[in-house]
Amino acid sequence: MIKIKVSNWMPNKVMEVVNDLRSKGYVQGKDFDFEYHKPKHDDWSGNELYNRHTIFTFYKDELATWFRLVYE
Repeated sequence: MIKIKVSNWMPNKVMEVVNDLRSKGYVQGKDFDFEYHKPKHDDWSGNELYNRHTIFTFYKDELATWFRLVYE
């Protein structure tokens, strides 16, 4: 299992990539999964605690390598 973190992708970009993976025959839950994390700010100070990011999990090394070559 390989996890790849991509930063600053808007939700529409994430879904575009997910739909592209699905259209190529990859199955979510079997070949890959993803988690979108919206930016988080400290309500008290207003400082950003972490930036928007998405974590893609791939269950086959070859798919993770292909993903990096195509999308990063």
